[in-house]
Amino acid sequence: MHILISKSKYAILEFFKDMLMDLPHKNFKNARFLKYYMEYDLNRPWLTLDPWQKEYCFDPDPNQDNFLLTCRQDGKTTAMSIRAVELCINHYKKGEFVLINSITEKQAYHMLAKAMVYAQEKYSKLIKKNKEDKPTKHRIMFKNGTGILCHAAGETGEGLRGFTIKKLMPDEGSRMSEEYFIATMPMLSVIGGSMDIASTPNGKLHKDGTEKFFYKCSKDPKFKKYYINADECPRHSKKFLATCKERLSKLAYAQEYMAVFTDELKRLFDDNLLKKICVLKRKETINRNTKHYLGVDIGGFGKDDCTFEGVEKFTNGFIEQTENIIEKRNFTTDTTKRIIQLNRSYNYRKIGVDDGGIGFGVYSELMQEETTKRITDALNNSSRKTTFDGKKSKKILKEDMYMNLLSLMENNKIKLLDDDEVKLSLESIQHEDEKIFGSYSHITEGIIRAVWEAEKDKSLNIYIY
Repeated sequence: MHILISKSKYAILEFFKDMLMDLPHKNFKNARFLKYYMEYDLNRPWLTLDPWQKEYCFDPDPNQDNFLLTCRQDGKTTAMSIRAVELCINHYKKGEFVLINSITEKQAYHMLAKAMVYAQEKYSKLIKKNKEDKPTKHRIMFKNGTGILCHAAGETGEGLRGFTIKKLMPDEGSRMSEEYFIATMPMLSVIGGSMDIASTPNGKLHKDGTEKFFYKCSKDPKFKKYYINADECPRHSKKFLATCKERLSKLAYAQEYMAVFTDELKRLFDDNLLKKICVLKRKETINRNTKHYLGVDIGGFGKDDCTFEGVEKFTNGFIEQTENIIEKRNFTTDTTKRIIQLNRSYNYRKIGVDDGGIGFGVYSELMQEETTKRITDALNNSSRKTTFDGKKSKKILKEDMYMNLLSLMENNKIKLLDDDEVKLSLESIQHEDEKIFGSYSHITEGIIRAVWEAEKDKSLNIYIY
């Protein structure tokens, strides 16, 4: 329950707050002792700002770019709303504006409402309240000619083009599209504007393997960095955090409450492993004394890449990658022709194809081709192995194929090509709660099939070349 206290008590609390907040930040690693001096007032949060909030809100440099990587409910929206007002009142001149953006209108309005409450409390006489310029859901105008504008980012930011902005404030920036930043960044150019971007983390990479704008900002030295997790927020009780930690997955808790980019935590193949394994140069000739295998990941019509991954197996069981071919195919017949062509060159022992979805068409065509029908296997991600007693395995084949590759890599029984595309694909593979997925998985999907075929093939090399 919210308890109202008198203005005189607020003055006392302000005195204690200023005295305590001026102490070094390191003394506030566990800042919950502040509650003994004052209760957090949801309607007047500026009375109990955390040390980082105070530093950010009242930073004397109005042109500083700021990067805020925060946990949930840590006060970033409050801090940004106060910062927006302070910039307009104490730093900006006529014609200079702050633009607040969130994914949805509701989120954007929420920040503007907080800014309005703060401005009304601290600078009421400086707010324009005449009929033409009175505050609305989209703006707060001040008598010095500055103002705060508020709009939803939308999917692409197209509706925001045309503004000239002194400070851009994207809230939940990690979830905004690349198109949004393409549309809004030019707004800052003419008058030397700056950006304060804040968010809980939401992955480093796009589906194509490229880095997200928000993650790039985390590495940009021009941004002043603020990193805040739930342990450092006095409004999160230890009991509440303990309950969340117990109920949520490790990765969900790390992202939402510890403000961690979880990509590194859930990567299946770490950097050290890839440095050790991805070392091969592409061979100029085909070794006729080894057995060759092909794994194919089939892209959809005009969409995903189609990848052809070749490996060879030596007599001692060691496996090396020989091919990495990436193509975009419009028809299944094109993919089938490519496989047949590669088979003529390598004389594959086995060809592993994902027969799910559009892959079924390629698999069917290969089964009708005399040179491939006896060596082609359907390796569907969703299928399950049959155990020795005739029962279906609880694990899907996809998990087994990935674990097979990982085991070979960890035991130094395989080497892969020193190819940027191969490494990028392997880097993108993540796992959580026994699920394996990746934003750029096509190459790896081909590799796991080729390696699976090679590892499971125990036949003797009876072919004569």
